[in-house]
Amino acid sequence: MTELTPAPAPTNEPAANSTPSGSEHVPDPTVLAAEVDKWRSMSRKNEKAFKDASKELETFRQAAMTEQERAIETARTEARTAALSEVGHQLVAAEIRAQAASTGATLPAPDYLNLTRFLGEDGQPDTKAINAFVTTLSPSAPPQPEYKQDIGLGRQGTSQAGQLTRSDLSRMTASQINAARSKGHLDALMRGEL
Repeated sequence: MTELTPAPAPTNEPAANSTPSGSEHVPDPTVLAAEVDKWRSMSRKNEKAFKDASKELETFRQAAMTEQERAIETARTEARTAALSEVGHQLVAAEIRAQAASTGATLPAPDYLNLTRFLGEDGQPDTKAINAFVTTLSPSAPPQPEYKQDIGLGRQGTSQAGQLTRSDLSRMTASQINAARSKGHLDALMRGEL
């Protein structure tokens, strides 16, 4: 037979590893900022190392190529650059229009813009340069309010609008003619314009 050992009695004291309820540990913002900076600098260092290794690999690859392979690679690079520069100008123009619309800036005529200035080395739009350019532009003038017409500003429309002619008078009675005259429908006829 196995002998049973009694379980320890429960205590009201909190365990050494647990935090008391209601007072959770809040990390210090300066410690978090330092940690973010540390990881950011490590990431930049890794990016630089990757770029350096890629350049070195490309150098070795170029050295191992034959003359024909180098000529083909040069032609590909030139074709890619030409294609990106063509499309790049359209992308830059679209990016400038989009940023100008979002900020409410007025763009100068596209004929006067040097769009190659906003292309990066990779043929893609340089958003920092575009943003810097758009922030220097003046904002668009707010749209002018639409003014209500026919508010006593003088004659509106043509002088014959709503006017009766001599042939209309020939079919009217004397009382109808007097009513049309009081409403101003005979003014053009009386001035001799009709």
